[in-house]
This record gives sequence, structure tokens and C-alpha cells, in this order.
Amino acid sequence: MNDVPPADRVRELTAELEEELIAIRRQIHANPELGWMEQETTALLFDRLAAAGLRPRRTQSSGLVCDIGPDPRQRGRRRIGLRGDIDALPVPETTGLPFSSRRPGVSHACGHDVHATAVLGAGLVLARLHEEGQLPVGVRLVLQPAEEVQPSGAKALLEEGVLDGVEQIYALHCAPKIEVGKVGSRIGPITAASDNVTVVVRSTGGHTSRPHLTGDVVYALGHVITELPAVLDRRLDPRSGANLTWGAVNAGKAPNTIPSVGSVTGTLRSLDIETWERAGALVDEVVHGLLAPYGVDVELRHQRGMPPVVNDEQCVRMLDTATREVVGSDAVVLTEQSLGGEDFAWYLSRVPGAMVRLGTRVPGGPAHDLHQGDLVVDERAIGIGVRVLARTAQLAGYEPRVAAPAGPAARVRPGRGGAPARAR
Repeated sequence: MNDVPPADRVRELTAELEEELIAIRRQIHANPELGWMEQETTALLFDRLAAAGLRPRRTQSSGLVCDIGPDPRQRGRRRIGLRGDIDALPVPETTGLPFSSRRPGVSHACGHDVHATAVLGAGLVLARLHEEGQLPVGVRLVLQPAEEVQPSGAKALLEEGVLDGVEQIYALHCAPKIEVGKVGSRIGPITAASDNVTVVVRSTGGHTSRPHLTGDVVYALGHVITELPAVLDRRLDPRSGANLTWGAVNAGKAPNTIPSVGSVTGTLRSLDIETWERAGALVDEVVHGLLAPYGVDVELRHQRGMPPVVNDEQCVRMLDTATREVVGSDAVVLTEQSLGGEDFAWYLSRVPGAMVRLGTRVPGGPAHDLHQGDLVVDERAIGIGVRVLARTAQLAGYEPRVAAPAGPAARVRPGRGGAPARAR
């Protein structure tokens, strides 16, 4: 890469903002909002970007986009996307932090407050770099609502044209099992496909002393609960990592009554796109086959969620290079593929890009888990996320398909299901 400014300025500008960004993150954390309801969060982010002289614009009912830097319509210009999600979860917070959630039953248990603040901070840094003539590429911030719900915010924003003119897109996700100062990187699939599956069973209902006179809803559901995952284990390639896990069962209230309706709902996950694409028809076949003998009516609701996030190799190299430059030569670590789902996958179905895992664990401290009310992050991760995203966007402007030094993520290739192939 020729004439690339040193990384020092990104570090300097981030340091100037770090105290303010931590305060913004705490404000977002204390006032969490569920998907499509993120009005206060959107207003806070909007106002800070506008105060920097930028022109953010709202998307749908919440969320925003903001363009920074040169106009890509100029000859030879490009645009890079940076995405952060802003919604919270219906999970009570149990951290006891002084800035813990003020909203009962709602918290930022997935770290979206950190994601949003890091993208905001990266945008503020990039705006300064543009003023100083050190940003040759346009950058679009995408502060997205409703990542945690289905259908997801990413799909809605794509329909709005949020990626029009965007060449690549980057994101990060909190990783509470990785120490702060480290960034987990991986070429190929880094998350899994995730769908919601609900089976509703109905009959006339009746007395438990006369089960032969009605369809036994509870008994039928029991077969679905135990047999459907077992059949899928034998019908799907085990290398795909397919997994069906139930999360809720509802049927009846009295011990001597066969209810007229019952349901079970859960998530179906897989590590590769091929399995995700064919699993729906197989679930339908198996459910109806299992329940055919029991004289019940069956309703199957299979809500397609999202494919795996599949990281582009060259985009991963770009992120790795940026991370080493602004965090440290040993900051990049190889991370595993998760069975969790992430709607960033929908952006990557349109343009190349990559997501990395931002270490948030206090060194030597307890390993928390996502989607749990006791999630605590080391707030030093915010500045690290800002530096990584800002430097990645800046580097992309000078060489959009840069090859980074071979690091842990660059030495493996995804095999079927995203498992690492033999290292070369």
C-alpha cells in the first residue's frame, strides 16, 4: 500500500474520545430498548453525529445511517460500510453496576451497546481523518435496529438500499470469553444459520381416563420433542453441525385433562448454508410422519432466520492488518465457529465483508456469557473496537483487497460446515 498514513493518528483521535465514548455507552446501557423500539438510542447517536457536522439519516422506525468522507460518485472513489447493532434483549440485568438497566426485564445482555458505541466512535475518528485529508474512501455507518428479532433489522435495511454503493462491510461482536486486547478472527463461517421452529398440535381434548377417545396432544408433543432432533441427527450430514434445541413447551393445566392444544418451540441451527437451505423440507416431512398415527392436527411454523456469517478471506486480512497496527502485533487470535446466529450474514450475502470478535473479558476475571443478565464487559474494549474499525476503513481506501501477513485466521481454510481444513 503506497502513501498510507501511519496508524498513530487513529490512536490519538480515539484516545481523545475514549472518556466520552464510555459515558455514551453507559447511557445506552442504562436505557436499553428492544428491537424496533430504539428511539432514545437512535436519537442519542444521531445527535452526536450531527454535532460533529455529519448528516445522519434515520432508517425505518429506528436506527440510522451516516455517510462520511469522499463522495463515491467521484471517479475512482469507493464506499466501505461499518455496522453496529443497537437493540437490547428481554433479559433482566443482574450485574449491580451503577449504570445497570433502568428498565425491568430488558438489558444489553449481548453487548450491542458496545457495538453501537464503537461504530459511533469510528465514525467520529474517520470524520476527523477526512478533514485532515487522510481518508480517501467513503464510509457508511449502519447503526441497525432489531438484530435480535425475526424478521431481522438487517433484511429490512437491505430492502431500503442501505448497501447501495457499498463495496465491503465490516463489524465486530463482543466476545466475553476473549480477554480485552485480543480480537478473534476467522476466515469463512464464523457463526451458524439459525431458524425458529414451532410445532402446534390440536385435538378435541378429553379426560385422561379415556385417551383412546381423543388425540393425546401431550403424548404427541413428547414424540416431537424427543424424536425430531434424533431423526435430524441421522438424516443430516453430521459435519454440518445441525442442532435442534427446544426452548419452550406449553400444553394443558390439569393432571386429569388431555388438553386440546399444545406447542413446542425452539431453534434449528446449522454450520453450513447447504444444510440450512434443505432443513425446512426435512423438518416438515419428519414432523408429519411422526404424528400421523396419533389422530391430531399439526401446524408447523418454520421461520427462516439467517444464514451463517461467512467472512471473506481478503476482508479478514484487512481487519487483521488493522488490528495489529492499532492494538498490537499479537492481538489477533484464531476464533472458533459458533452455533449462534447473527443477521450480519444478510449483508455478506450482498457484498464481501467480515466480522471479528472483540475481546471484552477482564484479564484474569470471570468468563461471562452472552444473553445472560450478569454480562460485564471491560470498557477498554470500546476504544479497541474504535481503532480497529476506523483503521480498517482507512486502509481499505488505499488498497481495497490488501493481503495481510499470515496470522492465525489466515492459516486455515473453512471445510464443510466451517470447520477448519488442515492447516497448510
